[in-house]
Amino acid sequence: MLRVVFMGSDAIALPLLDWLAHSTGSGQAGEGSRHAQLVAVYTQPDRAVGRGQKVQPNAIKLWAQAHGLPVHQPVKLTPDDLAQLKGYAPDLTLVMAYGHILRQNFIDVPRLGTLNLHASLLPKYRGASPIQTAIANGESETGVTLMRIVLALDAGPAAAAERVTIAPLDTATEVEAKLARACVPLLARTLSKLAAGALAFTEQEHGAATYCRKLEKSDGALDFAAPAAALAARINGLMPWPACSVEFNGQPIKLGLADPAPAETCHVLSDKSALPGTVLGADAEGLLVATGQGVLRLRRLQRPGGKMLPAAEFLRGLPIAAGTVLPSRPMSLLVAREPFPRPAV
Repeated sequence: MLRVVFMGSDAIALPLLDWLAHSTGSGQAGEGSRHAQLVAVYTQPDRAVGRGQKVQPNAIKLWAQAHGLPVHQPVKLTPDDLAQLKGYAPDLTLVMAYGHILRQNFIDVPRLGTLNLHASLLPKYRGASPIQTAIANGESETGVTLMRIVLALDAGPAAAAERVTIAPLDTATEVEAKLARACVPLLARTLSKLAAGALAFTEQEHGAATYCRKLEKSDGALDFAAPAAALAARINGLMPWPACSVEFNGQPIKLGLADPAPAETCHVLSDKSALPGTVLGADAEGLLVATGQGVLRLRRLQRPGGKMLPAAEFLRGLPIAAGTVLPSRPMSLLVAREPFPRPAV
């Protein structure tokens, strides 16, 4: 049985941890999970969260404590942490959304290596925001890739991937849940092969790589001169954070869900003279806004201090009249062919 150390800090890893701990919901071990035994968990230090900025443990720490596992939360990985990791004599270190960059001496500790579960179909969307960026870039499919960690960003050889569909009205919340579940069948078919020395790793096609970066609040800007489909993808991909917003009557209106309006709606509302950002009216599903190509339908909106509401309910409380022009702002680049520069500290 493989001795596994897990390193991660995001709730996306909870289904795979449940599987590794033989907690599949029915009380029975999942197929393949008998090949591994969790021996320790490494995660980020407790952080201040929410409006009250109360310091709280993350979901991974809470899970590990509930399962009686040793939990380590180094602010920075030190030689003492390296000695501690060696003390667990791991066969495998499994990493997902940890938040620390591992140096080579940490990568080399486990007998079978250090593997990462990356939330994209590599080599696309290497980097810090693969889920949000894939949706915002209009992809219809993404997945989780199991790969060896190397010092270059998400560039290690890959063993397998589990694909998931991005539905037209999926936000990052829905896609993250799909990817979390996808980790389980991916591990179920690979860990036994890894334990037997039969899991093959293939070099990525580096020339096809794309990169994403850590998102910022300013990424929620929208330029209505862009096509409706691109704007809808960006709104859905950046929900729930950093979330796109528009200004109306001097206050920011957060946008929670959008899609391009159907062709028949666009035909009825067609106004070649309407500036991008002009409100054209509303249908049963949302607020309709002119764009550089097509009509954008804003399905969910939220005013400051309020709840995210379906458009019809929102507009009853805060009408936005046809002819209103929602201001555009330049949209930042989310994906590139080269790694984004690391921000200055």
